[in-house]
Amino acid sequence: MDATAGAVWGRAEQQDFRSRVRGTLLGAAVGDALGAPVDGLDMDGIRAAHGPEGVVDLAPAFGRRGAVTHLTQLTLFSVDGLIRAQVRRDTGAWHPPTDLHRAYLRWVATQRDWGPDERRKDDGWLAREEWLYARRDPARALLIGLGDETMGTLEMPKNPGEPGPEAAARSAPFGLLVGWEPQLVAQLSVECAAQTHGHPTAYLAAGAYAVIVHTLARGESLDGAVQRALALLAARPGHQPVADALQHALGAVRQGIPTPDRVAGLAGDGTADRVVSAAVYCALVGEDVRHGLRLAVNHDGPSAATAALTGGLLGALHGETALPPAWLAELEGRPTILELADDFAMEMTQGPALHSPAAASPAWLARYPRV
Repeated sequence: MDATAGAVWGRAEQQDFRSRVRGTLLGAAVGDALGAPVDGLDMDGIRAAHGPEGVVDLAPAFGRRGAVTHLTQLTLFSVDGLIRAQVRRDTGAWHPPTDLHRAYLRWVATQRDWGPDERRKDDGWLAREEWLYARRDPARALLIGLGDETMGTLEMPKNPGEPGPEAAARSAPFGLLVGWEPQLVAQLSVECAAQTHGHPTAYLAAGAYAVIVHTLARGESLDGAVQRALALLAARPGHQPVADALQHALGAVRQGIPTPDRVAGLAGDGTADRVVSAAVYCALVGEDVRHGLRLAVNHDGPSAATAALTGGLLGALHGETALPPAWLAELEGRPTILELADDFAMEMTQGPALHSPAAASPAWLARYPRV
């Protein structure tokens, strides 16, 4: 049996899946937007700017409330790349890491160009969304890793000393490949993380996070999802820091009422393993999505990445209707995120009705070119 073949989808399953896809992408974006105004501040700085409770609502960043950072931009291009990989499969050219790399190069063009270039016929629709051409403090490792056409691989990764959380924070979409086996989800997210973040801690944290999202999107518990990720990590060289960080997150749940200091202790120096650990903790102890995201923002660590990762987990776990409506109402790019989420869900559940080696919807190929 093909380990990447999708399940048979009934109507109820399709609707549940679409809600989880929307929840994952919107949740990650809302977390990103909540953390953006205070990213880089410690707790004293957050309180000085937002009061003794810290951030409790969306606040202005980049000139508006609800603005997202490069983390959301790249997550959307991850989705675009995954859809394009499925469409290109009809041609017999099946190498998803290459399709993701091309998608990330389309993102880099948004950071370099003034706006969409209509002459690039292979861009598809996402790269023509003008709001994505805003430069939102992209991490240096991203610009260097994607600074030329050469794709980083596990054998020759880009930025082999870079342990930051940015690759993990774009990896939720890999977890939405619910028809794939977990080890293949882990492998793809690890390979794609190495295109910009070549330190084992960074790419293995991305793989672990994708597996956690994958398990949640299949309807299992967050605790069970972390156990699944730990089991899959165990065979991989260099996994110990990521495994230890996840175990610390599970242990911290039993240590009493969550506090900024506890989240900061898990987030540590802001490496990928520690930030994913803090996000798992916030998702586990949050009374609801709003509470979990506020925990993820108000601490000394990287607020935007922690909250984006937390939002992706909570959205995959609960679906879109659990997200705070007032925050969604102000979220930058929400129409684009919803359109992309629905396209992804449609491709994954009904792809053969949209395209095959023999025939394809012209509109779908215009949105997601095979080239």
